[in-house]
Amino acid sequence: MSAVSVIATVLNEAQDIDGLVSSLIQQTLQPAEVVVVDGGSTDGTWERLQASALAHANLKAIRDESCNLKGSPGPIARGRNVAIAAASSEVIACADASCVYRSDWLENLTEPILGSRAEYALGGSCLDADGQTTWDIASAPFFGIKLDPNQETKSCTARSMAFRKKVWQKVGGFPEDRLSGEDSLFDLRVRQIVIPAFPERAKALYRPGLTLRTAVAQVARYAISDGASGIRRARLLRNLARCVAEVVAVALVPRTMIPLVCVLVLEVYFAFRLDWRSFPGKTSVRQLGARLFFSLIVPWLVTWNYLVGAFTKTNQPNRQNVG
Repeated sequence: MSAVSVIATVLNEAQDIDGLVSSLIQQTLQPAEVVVVDGGSTDGTWERLQASALAHANLKAIRDESCNLKGSPGPIARGRNVAIAAASSEVIACADASCVYRSDWLENLTEPILGSRAEYALGGSCLDADGQTTWDIASAPFFGIKLDPNQETKSCTARSMAFRKKVWQKVGGFPEDRLSGEDSLFDLRVRQIVIPAFPERAKALYRPGLTLRTAVAQVARYAISDGASGIRRARLLRNLARCVAEVVAVALVPRTMIPLVCVLVLEVYFAFRLDWRSFPGKTSVRQLGARLFFSLIVPWLVTWNYLVGAFTKTNQPNRQNVG
């Protein structure tokens, strides 16, 4: 059986780094090593990593200050590439500092690869049941995040991703010219040469801790990145069509309410179609309203910010990279 290296890149993640490391170390399939690249944290993350490395022989902590915005236009991608290059194993699993992982995560995620049925596997992510905010739940499906760990997923996220190192080499690694959305672009390139597997019970347990403001900023950041990269145009067209439908329906109100009613019915469907069965706030007016409101503003956020990215070819930094 091939050995597996788990990699992650971090920057100013002091609140999350201990949970990440402990959950990765305590896997039923013991990783040959856990390689964590710190991009130059100033909040104590690096000191915590060093202490953990002393306690765990298979934790390799690397500090590389080129893995931040001062040293690279794509610090997250660069951090992953540095970690993968330093990893000794043939099979690589990617993790993320904003997540924790169940003890069987690595075993389930890499099983199709170690069983020689695939060279690339995507586990997806779901909200951690502990500490969900109203806006975590409201925004989840728009970020490809599930509410139920057993819910089927086909989405790509480097929070739970595994591949053979030769696949990473063939596509040139994660694209270091992109600040965000680098995992989506990597996924598109990998799918041109291999077919991904989607193992069950391999989701990262994600803890975004979003407010309305940060959820909106995250949608905007991803859309700008998509526009700058010129990817996911079908998503842009779908959201643009919703914007046009809403404008036309409102314009027709003086003549008839029927188009507006139809649009509102469709918007309710779009808001809840992906995860109604597992939606935890079915009896909460606040939670239902938050989801519907967020669903209504997403088409406008995606359309505008995609176009901004397409015309400016720039990306928007996240809170860690501006700190």
